[in-house]
Amino acid sequence: MNEKINSNNSELEIASWLPNDLANLAYSCNGGGYYIGNSEELIQTDSFKTLKGKVNLILTSPPYPLNAKKSYGNLSGDQYLEWFTSMAPIFSSLLTDDGSIVIELGNSWEESRPVQSLLHLEALLAFTKHKEAGLRLVQQFVCYNPTRLPSPAAWVTINRIRTTDSFTHVWWLAKSDFPKADNSKVLRPYSKSMKRLLKKGKYNSGNRPSEHKIGEKSFLTDHGGAIAHNMFELETMDTDREVRLPNAFSFANTSSNDFFHRACKESGITPHPARMPSGLANFFINFLTDKDDLVLDPFGGSNTTGYMSALNSRKWIAIDASREYIEQSKLRFDDPLLKE
Repeated sequence: MNEKINSNNSELEIASWLPNDLANLAYSCNGGGYYIGNSEELIQTDSFKTLKGKVNLILTSPPYPLNAKKSYGNLSGDQYLEWFTSMAPIFSSLLTDDGSIVIELGNSWEESRPVQSLLHLEALLAFTKHKEAGLRLVQQFVCYNPTRLPSPAAWVTINRIRTTDSFTHVWWLAKSDFPKADNSKVLRPYSKSMKRLLKKGKYNSGNRPSEHKIGEKSFLTDHGGAIAHNMFELETMDTDREVRLPNAFSFANTSSNDFFHRACKESGITPHPARMPSGLANFFINFLTDKDDLVLDPFGGSNTTGYMSALNSRKWIAIDASREYIEQSKLRFDDPLLKE
């Protein structure tokens, strides 16, 4: 049931598990709280130390290492590398032993040059290999979104010497080789041919040229769907082929039609320009956590992570330095889906 959003004040009552930092708590609702401030500073305060070893999933899309300054804040060059790397041991200390970190990180380009920067890759490597963090890269994902605006504009739409950057990387890291995960919770629909096979109940079994031996009943168990791929195709790349995203992506794949975007438009608000796709957040929350687990987004923005956590009965905490984006994120919790 949707709770009324509690705004920041000295008498605010909050859940016992939330950091007791009323001065920086912007609001709390639906099993979570949104704090204002720099995440690297807040997380290291005494109030947030209560979270150490208790966060099941850190799911975030940090500011990209862009050369042009954006309204949501970003660094570049060595400053970005140092800042991003320094977060590794801080995040790691918050995780449960079987917890995960999932980071969406886009490409960056060299200033005034039509060549890609290696900064985001260097940052990922330094973050993962930080000696005090004890992390390892569990798996890489790719989120393909052809509706993204052509960028970098100078080299794509003006000079026309590069192609549109149409995907982002999503990196799954953990402190253990075996973090909590269950791919049966994020299945994608079976293909039409697989549905026919299950209905028919038989197929050509036996040896294959690859030397694999296919048993007579190897593919006859209906698991409710197929195992998800690590490439998320938000729109089809081939019109003759059906897109089969995991069922978790059924939430607002096209952000222009979702509740938050409509609410911002009706309120005359310009929404955060770099929102994480709702389906992407929903996928990892379902894949890597259970009901009542704690999900943290240290760069919350418009709070896609908190909203999807609430929708899935997870506890959530978000942090951001921008009061503007925190205020607009409140609109998400008017969504009728949270009242069902």
